[in-house]
Amino acid sequence: MSHDHDHDHEPGHHHEHVDEAVEAHDDWARRRRKGIPTDDQLLVVACMDERIPVEEALGIELGDAQIYRNAGGKVTDDVIRSAALTTQFFDTEEIIVINHTDCGMMSAPDDAVVEGLEAAAGGSLDDVDLDPSLPELTVGDASVADWVRMTDDIDEACAAQVRYLEDHPLIDATVHGYVYEVESGTLRHPGGRIAEEISTRVE
Repeated sequence: MSHDHDHDHEPGHHHEHVDEAVEAHDDWARRRRKGIPTDDQLLVVACMDERIPVEEALGIELGDAQIYRNAGGKVTDDVIRSAALTTQFFDTEEIIVINHTDCGMMSAPDDAVVEGLEAAAGGSLDDVDLDPSLPELTVGDASVADWVRMTDDIDEACAAQVRYLEDHPLIDATVHGYVYEVESGTLRHPGGRIAEEISTRVE
């Protein structure tokens, strides 16, 4: 019984599909080594609050963006460090900041936060390291309230985060900010409190 092996060389043979899948996985797993950026060349800076569904809110999926989350979605020194690296070396071209209503960073006055941290440190913050990897960075004479960065107005805070990123000399990217309303599950522009406007009588 003879076998015709010509079909082994015809386009569409199954091994080609397997090869494509293997190559795609290799690209995914080694994308930093291969210089492959995120799918949307996007960095998202957002609050760590568990109610903020970042991917769902922005309509993105795993692989589309790098996501940096911290308390309040604040542009801290480490956000600057991360943003500078990703925009300069990972081809990231866009940054989106997401702050949100009912943020925990608005839940207490500055003095209460400082008192709480002092109590946790045994009464004094003078010798507390801000960055355990850099012991010389202690609270010292720094303002603990400024370090914590509590928020008075979430819309103003969001706009400020955008300005910090736009104005930084090490960051070259398009920057936009949004406020996520936990009560409605939607994004809005800073200062765009829709409910207030549509609930007010037109004069």
